[in-house]
Amino acid sequence: MIWIIENLGSIILLIFIVGLISVITVASIRAKKKGKSSCGCGCEHCAMKDKCHQK
Repeated sequence: MIWIIENLGSIILLIFIVGLISVITVASIRAKKKGKSSCGCGCEHCAMKDKCHQK
């Protein structure tokens, strides 16, 4: 119990970082399933358009 109290700040920071990474990962997976681009811009003029969206 003492160890937890002494490291409470680090534990809270770790939980926050893990949560943030989880939210980013879930949002990325949902966007990919919806067919959205990972870069956030349109693909019409992108040089890598054929690599991302193969038909």
